[in-house]
Amino acid sequence: MNFIDDVIQRFPFSREAVIAIDADGNRKVHCFSHLFARSMGLSGAMLARGVRRGDVVMILIGSRIEWVVSMLACFRMGAVALPLNPQLTRADLAYRVAETNPALVIGEEQYLGNLGDGVPYLDMADLERIFDEDLDQATPAAAADLAPSDPALIVFTSGSTGEPKGVVHSQSYLPGQATQAEHWLGAGPGDLVWCTAAPGWSKSSRNSFIAPWLRGAKSLLVDARFDPDSRLEVARREGVNVLCQAPTEFRILAKRTEVSPVPSLKRMVSAGESLNAEVIKVFRESTGLEIADGYGQTETGQVTGIRPGDRVAGREGSMGRPLPGIETRIVDDELQVRAASSPTFFSSYIDGTAFDGEWWATGDLVAEDDDGFLFHHGRNDDVISSAGYRIGPVEVESALLTHPRIAEAAAVASPDEERGSVVKAVVVLRDGVPTEELVREIQQHCRDATAPYKYPRIIEFADELPKTASGKIKRAELRARQV
Repeated sequence: MNFIDDVIQRFPFSREAVIAIDADGNRKVHCFSHLFARSMGLSGAMLARGVRRGDVVMILIGSRIEWVVSMLACFRMGAVALPLNPQLTRADLAYRVAETNPALVIGEEQYLGNLGDGVPYLDMADLERIFDEDLDQATPAAAADLAPSDPALIVFTSGSTGEPKGVVHSQSYLPGQATQAEHWLGAGPGDLVWCTAAPGWSKSSRNSFIAPWLRGAKSLLVDARFDPDSRLEVARREGVNVLCQAPTEFRILAKRTEVSPVPSLKRMVSAGESLNAEVIKVFRESTGLEIADGYGQTETGQVTGIRPGDRVAGREGSMGRPLPGIETRIVDDELQVRAASSPTFFSSYIDGTAFDGEWWATGDLVAEDDDGFLFHHGRNDDVISSAGYRIGPVEVESALLTHPRIAEAAAVASPDEERGSVVKAVVVLRDGVPTEELVREIQQHCRDATAPYKYPRIIEFADELPKTASGKIKRAELRARQV
């Protein structure tokens, strides 16, 4: 198998594959012929620099076409692609270099400065020369005949529960995206899909172009930081049909902008953390669409989702049902996945450690309703035990976020001599200054919105919440601040 032969070459080469908008706002349409030729040329340059099948190639490029071409060049020759968020710090990069020993780095000049010495690289000027058809170029690498179990991709976990882990996905991971592409992402032939996640994260690696192409859709890449005032305008102008965003981005749009219809949109999806009902309501009333939440881990790929045609109303906050063919169970409130049933389950960590059991314990606590829809209640280590009650932080946060003054919120355990722990809320206000009166108002609001024992007995105000680069709240960091 080979992604180039199996996917790229099945399309007419004149077919549009990616619309790319660069940092200066310049727009260019890239057809499959363009991506095929450039990835073939880059594979030759990589081969000439000593990259061989099975070698790791680190990619430090933002949401621009060179990122896609670099990934395709790796897939062509059987190198292992390691896309990273280009804004990682020097220490972050040093850790990942030490863990993966890349044979080559392909990156933008402004990010390569954090790389350190001793790692060979190609920068954007090098790529420009490689792509210049008037210059002599190295002989392209042949399209490798790869086994489904051969490594294709390394994705690092977000590090929300500890040191980031490098997760190795095999070649079968790439076509394995077809299940979630159809039954969660919901793209169809001719659609334009915009996955806004930065390169380096699980969601971007599968939904920025792989999953759309498997469904006959094309992709939008926008090389710009998140701007809430222009996000939906870009989607409107480009005629985006499927919008895949992080929960944080949906929350900010709902809280800080005037959400307005995007006529071309037919599907909005989100995954990473539960979306609160208020945000879903804003988008439902403003666009006529409901946000389809979903769940997966870097190790598992997508596991559940609100499928096209599923009703969200009355199930706000649900992460959907297990996708077709994927088997799950709940043991002591923890979600488990039958590894063999997931077409995108990881092959190993980069140290070679593989999962050889039957049921993968996710560490995520869930509840199931009568129709089989799952609701996320937090991580095992996020659960707050107070006076004999087990309280999921998501329940508290969802109640907090229905308060009109609160933009973001996190709930953690705070030590207490009598109760063992009490609920502490760290909140970011939309505007204004905190007061004791506001504290009492928020506490009463939570008592009214959820069970009284779940209300935050301590409220702390902050300018921002600590998050991973993928936008997940670092509750562990908030807990550690109290020790």
